[in-house]
Amino acid sequence: MTDKTFSWHKDEDGIAIITMDVPGETMNTLRDSFNDEVVDILAEIKADSSLKGAVLASGKPDSFIAGADITMLAACKTAQDAENISRSGHKVLAMFEELSIPVVAAIHGPCLGGGLEVALACDYRIGSDAPSTIVGLPESQLGLLPGGGGTQRLPQIVGVAKGLELMLAGKQLRAKQATKLGILDESVPNSVLVQVAKKWALKGKRGTIEPKLSGINKALEATPIGRNVIYDQAAKQAYKKTQGNYPAVEKIIDVVKTGREQGMDKGLVAEAKAFGELVSSPESAALRSIFFATTAMKKETGAGDVQPRKVNKAMVLGGGLMGGGIASVSALKAKVPTRIKDIAEQGLQNALAYTYKQVDQRVKRKQISASQRDKQMSLLSTTTTYSGVKDVDIVIEAVFEDLNLKHQMVKDVEANCNDNTIFASNTSSLPIGQIAEAAQRPENVVGLHYFSPVEKMPLVEIIAHEKTSAETIATTVKLAKRQGKTPIVVQDGAGFYVNRILALYMNEAANLILDGEPIEQLDKAIVKFGFPVGPVTLLDEVGIDVGAKIAPILTKELGDRFAAPVAFDKLLADDRKGKKNGRGFYQFDSKKKGAKPVDESVYQVLGVTPAGKLSQDELAERCTVQMLNEAVRCLEEGIIASARDGDIGAIFGIGFPPFLGGPFRYIDTLGAKVLVEKLNKYQGQFGDRFAPAAKLVEMAESGARFHTD
Repeated sequence: MTDKTFSWHKDEDGIAIITMDVPGETMNTLRDSFNDEVVDILAEIKADSSLKGAVLASGKPDSFIAGADITMLAACKTAQDAENISRSGHKVLAMFEELSIPVVAAIHGPCLGGGLEVALACDYRIGSDAPSTIVGLPESQLGLLPGGGGTQRLPQIVGVAKGLELMLAGKQLRAKQATKLGILDESVPNSVLVQVAKKWALKGKRGTIEPKLSGINKALEATPIGRNVIYDQAAKQAYKKTQGNYPAVEKIIDVVKTGREQGMDKGLVAEAKAFGELVSSPESAALRSIFFATTAMKKETGAGDVQPRKVNKAMVLGGGLMGGGIASVSALKAKVPTRIKDIAEQGLQNALAYTYKQVDQRVKRKQISASQRDKQMSLLSTTTTYSGVKDVDIVIEAVFEDLNLKHQMVKDVEANCNDNTIFASNTSSLPIGQIAEAAQRPENVVGLHYFSPVEKMPLVEIIAHEKTSAETIATTVKLAKRQGKTPIVVQDGAGFYVNRILALYMNEAANLILDGEPIEQLDKAIVKFGFPVGPVTLLDEVGIDVGAKIAPILTKELGDRFAAPVAFDKLLADDRKGKKNGRGFYQFDSKKKGAKPVDESVYQVLGVTPAGKLSQDELAERCTVQMLNEAVRCLEEGIIASARDGDIGAIFGIGFPPFLGGPFRYIDTLGAKVLVEKLNKYQGQFGDRFAPAAKLVEMAESGARFHTD
């Protein structure tokens, strides 16, 4: 086995076949330490005048180049260190372009970030038509910009507007989409990928690149004035999404503009400088910490060394929105045959329709065939009884939040399934230990809390009560990962972790409204802080009645600080449930474009007159310090195992601002002492609901941090 990553040989057709194969790794990733190898190989190829062309391929069966190895950025002590990495990459990729023979990238599997930048430096790009072949520049998701010339070469191929769109969103494209845009020159079956790439290599060097533009984009991109419109629009649209919290967005636009208006050489200089600055930014450090955390979690069972049992068949109780969503990810993502049970035939039809709509959309977009859709749907079956479930490995319950009903579900499952069947409850607030009280085999009972909409929200909480077996935990974690979820294992307790920290944040938003703060100003302040939606919008979406049901459970189990403001009972008395019945804080029947206006009559119902007194920063602080404080309590009580899990749970479960790294990283940034001072101030003004957690007080005194990296 060689310790080299790159190798090459000349085939019988006079084509140099360059192979990248990182030793000991399942996927290829780029490191700056590979540069010398590449330089040597390209020098050898340049010296061989008999060569007609070159093909760059991967030695891995399932990946081309998945991107740069992000760990090398941690070694950068200064912005200049990171800038140097970018500059050295530019020099190596320029060597590909400067070869007198054409170079063709033969792409199968992920071709992302630095991988695509390597491919863009080639004359031609041929991709396999396999579903695993995806291309894109997702660096913005790590708070970075493409540092290997991607900001310059991609717009040359697809145009400025499309290039900005792809980079700012970090979009990943399948081979068919990439070919349509011109990023790939052709997509073919993997079995003939290298042969087709060799044919392209015999075409000679590529001439001038012309993006496939038409209509208004073609007209705008033809002149500096028109391109300025594109830059301005991109900046405005990006700001709406990011609220200025992600510096990579502005730098991507600036660097693309520099290259397009002043030439590629100056664009590359600007790219390297901006790359260095972003690597050193706290936002990118926070986003990279999320990447490392989720990568580590993929390797964990959630139960130490205990291995999971395989889930060959699943069952979902309840055909509502949650049940339908859970059945959908079980069948479509996990590819597990799933039986849905509901007491009503209509509920079953609704659940099937939920999944059918998703797969049929893929048929309409020509991503899959009708026969593939029907094959996926065949994994779902329905019943109004407990027939055909004796061999089910896991039952996921998604019925109403009623303890007696859930007790009956436990008894029914134990009577009709087998001794090893796991009973997983999707309860959002009831302690799992209380549900397990009805079980003869409590070791098989676990919480499996999804977030709505199930197919979109990445997090699940797996809740272990004191008798849940390690094998049950490990098996449930494995299934959640197969469903495409990021699971965190939490201990039992009312509200678990995510809903518990969310509840106090929502309650504080309610208190601010009752203090007279305007609803739309409160939501805007929280969005500006970095959350995807404001708390009032969220309450309308989730359902005011749902919040009203959860609050008493949390208050009973955790204390009076969870008591919802009494005035909010008036909302239910006025039949305001939110989006579900079209009556809430906002007007759902408004014909106005843009954001929904506030239903001003809600102030009268609550008995308040809106008159904003606080700034955006003050509004956001009042709500978020409650969330931060409660997150620390959850760690203190052992509800979550680590600060890392708490960060991931808050980001993926309720949209805590990713650029802050999660509640615990944000506390580290603020300083525990500063947070305690803020809480003490609010406690003096508003009472003990702001009393700081004991662990937080200790850390304020000692100067300790939650994360040491």
